[in-house]
Amino acid sequence: MQHRLHQLAEGLGLMARAALWLSGLCLTVMTALVAWQVFARYILDAPSTWTEPLSILMMGWFIFLGAAVGIREGYHLSFDVLLHVLPARVVLVLHTVSDVAVLGFGVGMIVYGGELMAGTWATAMPTLGLPTGLALLPVVLGGVLVVVFSAERLVRRAAGLPTARFGDDSGESVAAEG
Repeated sequence: MQHRLHQLAEGLGLMARAALWLSGLCLTVMTALVAWQVFARYILDAPSTWTEPLSILMMGWFIFLGAAVGIREGYHLSFDVLLHVLPARVVLVLHTVSDVAVLGFGVGMIVYGGELMAGTWATAMPTLGLPTGLALLPVVLGGVLVVVFSAERLVRRAAGLPTARFGDDSGESVAAEG
């Protein structure tokens, strides 16, 4: 059973790495687009109208994919001062409750982001001509990753394997096992 969980963790690690690379690529493209926009407007005196909406699209991708990877790796925002004084068993229960809440949030991202995406897909972005719903695709895909990575954390904890949360399971991380 644990061998299969390790294989699953390796596969999900590759998925997380791919999401992080895509996130970094989108951040780089967004930065280049903004730089081009400033250059074109102030140096060439010929502003590009397509750079701003495209950079906003890129921002959605790097935010939601990066956030999902942050959840897998245990870097998401948390308030854990109380956890340092509670018994280890209670801490594990609270970490599990946290992961269930995050998983539920991911489900909400999928459901409501999907509804918004479907409702706006037929409308085109004025300067790009792309479907407006495309801007919500990273919300849905980010939600899928949040659900998958939260479920992985729950399964790993239930199997007695370490997760990547700071202070959780004696500080070991998923990446350290590879």
